[in-house]
Amino acid sequence: MKLILIFGPQAVGKMTVGQELAKITDLKLFHNHMTIDLVGHFFDYSTKEGKRLVHLFRQEIFEEASKSDMYGMIFTYVWAFNLQDDWDYVNQVSQLFESRGGTVYYVELEADLEERLERNKSDNRLKHKPSKRDIEWSEADLKNSMDSYRLNSLDGEIQYSNYIKINNTKLDAQEVAKIIKQTFHF
Repeated sequence: MKLILIFGPQAVGKMTVGQELAKITDLKLFHNHMTIDLVGHFFDYSTKEGKRLVHLFRQEIFEEASKSDMYGMIFTYVWAFNLQDDWDYVNQVSQLFESRGGTVYYVELEADLEERLERNKSDNRLKHKPSKRDIEWSEADLKNSMDSYRLNSLDGEIQYSNYIKINNTKLDAQEVAKIIKQTFHF
């Protein structure tokens, strides 16, 4: 079992790259908004109830996937490097898969703000992420998060094996998926 963790700031292209990677491998895509938007029908993600349910659904899916015979899964995540809770969460998920003989691959994406603001309005993003359809709110959230969170790692900060950082400002999702597939031999 392989877990490919694709992380980076909002609208960097995590889901779209994951979609392309799933097309050229036997990996299944589990993008973070699958749970956020499901729970959002009942509780806003910013609430205690919303966060608890999102975490619960994700954990149950990870539990079952890590025990399964599927080839692997892609999970997308916005990782705040200045929050210990996010480090702990990544370690917890990684340890779950590794404890069952799985291998975790870490793919960090980074892109210029102007490119991310354009991607924030893309048809594919809006189709698959209903909570992002309020463009004014989504753009403000993207910009505001930069004041509170560091959403890309510093050079040398990530010490995991099986790690790659890709600046995809000028790369399309298909190119990035091919780079990931070739780097990790999927």
